[in-house]
Amino acid sequence: MKGDGGMRGQKPLFKLIVPAMLLMLAFPLLNLGKTSNPMPPEPKKAVAGEKEKHRKPAVKQSPAKVKAEANRSEKQAENEPVLTKADKELLAKLVHAEAKGEPFKGKVAVAEVVLNRVESEGFPDTVKEVIYQENQFQPVANGEINKPADVDAREAVDEALSNKKKITNALFFYNPEIATDQWIRTRPIISKIGNHAFTS
Repeated sequence: MKGDGGMRGQKPLFKLIVPAMLLMLAFPLLNLGKTSNPMPPEPKKAVAGEKEKHRKPAVKQSPAKVKAEANRSEKQAENEPVLTKADKELLAKLVHAEAKGEPFKGKVAVAEVVLNRVESEGFPDTVKEVIYQENQFQPVANGEINKPADVDAREAVDEALSNKKKITNALFFYNPEIATDQWIRTRPIISKIGNHAFTS
């Protein structure tokens, strides 16, 4: 054929050489990242009596301990009332109105009465509902609940919420000197703090 310039016999050789050269060039690329030693290095032997400096032993907890810690966390979460900022402020206003002039412990106990009611089956489930339940707290009826709380009342609420050491499990309190409701006087007194009697 014209135009092949006598290369006809050389084409098959060219077709063989080019792929062979490409393979030769590609072969070193296939080994990139591989070490020349296919065997992993032998681990260092510890010298007798020598402590490993950088390795910390894995601390394993028994399943019983893990479960106990989980239960403890759940109980803490159940025992710690969670209040909104508005609930805390409302409770502080009630403490201020009900326990003005009472010792700090008495103020904490008044806050605890409200929190005890929230946790009790016989009362509403929120601080606001407990405080505004009909005929329960005189400051709601006479408007004293609307006055701002003082620092002591706010601190008493924080103390009651911290649950470090509960002062009372009472659900009611009253001042025996001024209480007119005869029903409250029939309740068993748990403790007396300041001018208030705390009852179940």
